[in-house]
Amino acid sequence: MIFITAKFRVKPEHADRWPEIARSFTEATRNEPGCLWFDWSRSLEDPNEYVLVEAFRDGDAGAAHVGSDHFKAAQQELPQYLVETPRVINTTVPQDDWSPLGEMAVPESD
Repeated sequence: MIFITAKFRVKPEHADRWPEIARSFTEATRNEPGCLWFDWSRSLEDPNEYVLVEAFRDGDAGAAHVGSDHFKAAQQELPQYLVETPRVINTTVPQDDWSPLGEMAVPESD
């Protein structure tokens, strides 16, 4: 799978509205057949920073995402709300879902 994490520093005056600002892009991406997940979180240290964790089935699905109309629209629309160019880590990993974090295993209850 293609695994991507990106940090978006949003202008302070738009930070509280970022989920709504990015909603159409988020929903369209989640509806792509090759999208495994596309999840936003807000930083606890910096309320103007959002972290996007996304995954796509394979390189073809990633390419389809970048070539989609909603991605192109986001490229045009979203930067006006940002302080800087988002920072990203993009890699391929040999799995297709989250693995359990064995070091913090929760015992099964009866």
